[in-house]
Formats: sequence, C-alpha cells, structure tokens
Amino acid sequence: MAKKRPQTKAKRPQTPGGVGAAGADGQVPVVGAREPCPCGSGRRYKACHGRAAAHAATELVQRPFEGLPGECDWVAMRELVPAATVELPLKDGLPEGVPSVTLATVLPMAWPALRRDDGSVLLGLQNDTASGDISRDLADTLQRALSAEPGTPVQGRRAPAEGPRLQDLLDPEGAFEPVVHSGFEFWVPDPESTTPDVAASLERANAAAVPTVRLAGVEAAYWCQTPEKNHLRWVMPHPEERLLDALARLHAAGRSSLGEGTRLVGSFRAHGLTVPVWDLPSTVSAEDVEKPAAEFAERLAAALATDAPLTADERRARGGLTNRQVTLS
Repeated sequence: MAKKRPQTKAKRPQTPGGVGAAGADGQVPVVGAREPCPCGSGRRYKACHGRAAAHAATELVQRPFEGLPGECDWVAMRELVPAATVELPLKDGLPEGVPSVTLATVLPMAWPALRRDDGSVLLGLQNDTASGDISRDLADTLQRALSAEPGTPVQGRRAPAEGPRLQDLLDPEGAFEPVVHSGFEFWVPDPESTTPDVAASLERANAAAVPTVRLAGVEAAYWCQTPEKNHLRWVMPHPEERLLDALARLHAAGRSSLGEGTRLVGSFRAHGLTVPVWDLPSTVSAEDVEKPAAEFAERLAAALATDAPLTADERRARGGLTNRQVTLS
C-alpha cells in the first residue's frame, strides 16, 4: 500500500573551529571517535563531546511537521502521494527575485530543491534527509535554494544543529492546499528545453506513478488506484491510542466500512500520525467514496468523544487493527 522509506545513517556533524582547539564560539570541533577530545578532558572524543554530537545528529523528531498548517497533508505528500505540489507562503514574504516557492513530492533526479531559470523555487519532500529532523533539513535546503543561482539544483547536506526549522520560515497562517497531479509534467514548464537526463527521469517517474486523488469533502484523505483493488488512505491528526480505540468501537459495531465491498484493513504509522487504510473494489472511484467518507467522519467524531471502557469485542477489534499497523517512519 505504500513503500517503506530506507533509513539513512547521518554523517558526523561539523562544528566551527580547527581540530585540536575549541572554535571561537566555544564549540568543540569534530575529530575521530578514538582521538582525544579537543576540550582537553583527556577522554576519547566518542566518550566525551562526541556522544552529544552523535545524539543530536540522529535523534528522531517524531512529528517533524507538527505546528505547520496542513500537518496531515505534509505526511501524505511525504509518504503516500506520488505527484503533488503546493504553494508555500513564507513568514517574511518572498525575497526579491523569487516569484514563488512550491513544495513538490519529488523533483527530477531526486534533487532536494531547484531554483528555476525564472527564480522560482521548487522544494522536494520525498528525499532521504541527513538527520533525524526532517523539518530542519528541509528548512536548510529551502534557505539555500532561495539564494541559489537561477537554473541550478540544490544538493543535500546536513543542516546546522542551530539552524531554523520549517516552522520558523513558513507563514503559520498560510493555507496548505495540495494539488495532486496525474504525472510529473510540472517539472518541465518548457518541454523543448528539457535536458535528456530530466526527460528520462520524467518518463520513469510517470511510469511508476499510482493514480491518486485527494478527496474534497474531508481533510487529508487520498484515494488511489492499483491493479487489483483501490484504496483510501486517510491521514488523521488524533492521538494514536484514542484513534485506535474509536476505530475499534466502529469496527466491532460493523460501522467501519465505507460502503458495500469496502473494509478497514489496518493503518500506517507515519511521522507521529496514524493513517487508516481501506480496501475498495476496483469499481469504486474517488467520487464514489466522497459521501461515505464524510459520513464516516461523523461516526468517528462520535466514537472519539466516547470515554467508556472498550468491550470484549472492541478489545479484540483493537488488537486486530494494532496487529495490522505498518510503520513508515
């Protein structure tokens, strides 16, 4: 139903200052793990300041998009949606010479970001990042893209530990309305000037894209079409334990489906949020599931408001749902 994203090992963070002495700002520079720590403690670096540096580089931020408008759609675009874009409003406005900033699920050649010839910026979301904080890594890429030469891609790197996060750069009141595309033609505003590498990347991406539609009547729910059956994958903001209880109540009561031939089959866990998944018959389109999804949202709201202990049947239903969870991140 979705691919797992491979985990990448973070490289050692570099701090200011030369090897063998603290930097001018008092930070301890990075040296080999078995070398003496530059702070003068007499201990090896890995047992002294290297321990904190390694922890800072690899500590996973469970909800990297928390606090951003459209957190659930950020998660969907990161993990579930093949081709989508959304305009990003910046907190301090667009810099001179940058007509727009657009978030995209993926960019040609898997570039982290691209400054187009007209100065506009595309920021790729579905890239492996160097640290455990996707938000900080993306913010660093965005900042470098804003000042890059027009017509150049931006390469990935580890973001400085003290650098800003997306929550510091984006307008907290800005709208977040993804536009789902059938393919990746948005990469090439001028097809005649496309390089052979980008053209080949576009062809491969289009061939692999799963047809996907964002529902209009509920938030962050995405219908997708696969050869054997269709699916609805719905990113929800509710705390996981409370959501699983509510889903179990509905499942045990026979009220968790989205209509005849559909069934709730499990869920993903992604970036701190839960994503229930329904199997749909291949004949059920995105338009067909709009009304059932809206009705389910009402049933779910009522179930979420219930504090009564789970019954035996509900506990069994919850156990089944928990056993069918897949962690994507």
